[in-house]
Amino acid sequence: MAAEESAFNIHPMDQFVVKPLFGHDNILWYTPTNATLWMAIAVLAIILLMVMGTRGRAIVPSRSQSIAEEIYGFVYKMTEDIAGKEGLKYFPHIMTIFMFIVLANVLGLLPFSFTSTSHLAVTGTMAIAVFVSVTVIGFVKNGFRFLSLFWISAAPLPLRPILAVIEVISYFVRPVSHSIRLMGNMMAGHAVIKVFAGFAGALGVGAVAPIVAIMAVYGLEMLVTVIQAYVFTILTCVYLNDALHPGH
Repeated sequence: MAAEESAFNIHPMDQFVVKPLFGHDNILWYTPTNATLWMAIAVLAIILLMVMGTRGRAIVPSRSQSIAEEIYGFVYKMTEDIAGKEGLKYFPHIMTIFMFIVLANVLGLLPFSFTSTSHLAVTGTMAIAVFVSVTVIGFVKNGFRFLSLFWISAAPLPLRPILAVIEVISYFVRPVSHSIRLMGNMMAGHAVIKVFAGFAGALGVGAVAPIVAIMAVYGLEMLVTVIQAYVFTILTCVYLNDALHPGH
């Protein structure tokens, strides 16, 4: 009975624990951890795909060049469609955000890896960076006319002050929802996979149902990794469009 209880001793949240790489107990701001390692691997993967994979500039592209060109064209069109021609000035920043998130998400699906985007420290930093940069762009480009973003001129005059308060609150909540959405989806999917994997390991030969469930959730999680990168990026483009065209 004790052996059976220990077999089902599943800890799905252990996979999100940040650990030092070199065995130190205390984690300081400069301590290399599993989180920094996998973020560095994600950056290296971006360089390999987008720089090394396209250096040939072949007319008949290689497989890596085709993938890089498809991603580039997809993000470029998304930026242009949402933020307009004016928003293309900030395309490198948006492209970097998309590539980092999608590769960090995908790498987190590898066995024994670490999903850095499952931590609020990572997603929150990116969301705050987007929020601050978009706000600065809005004021630099439009001056105090940027505040018209919060004044709904189409609404009846008595309602405008109330709507302005609501708009200001929703504006400052943006980095919270922007970051928690990505973090929550990454954490939830990985936790579910770990739970089913624990059941499969405990049941042994009879673990048909948990294994099928793992396959289904894993396939869904592969889709979610890309969708969440897309959602984070498209919201960045929407916020950028608000900064460039506050009156629209």
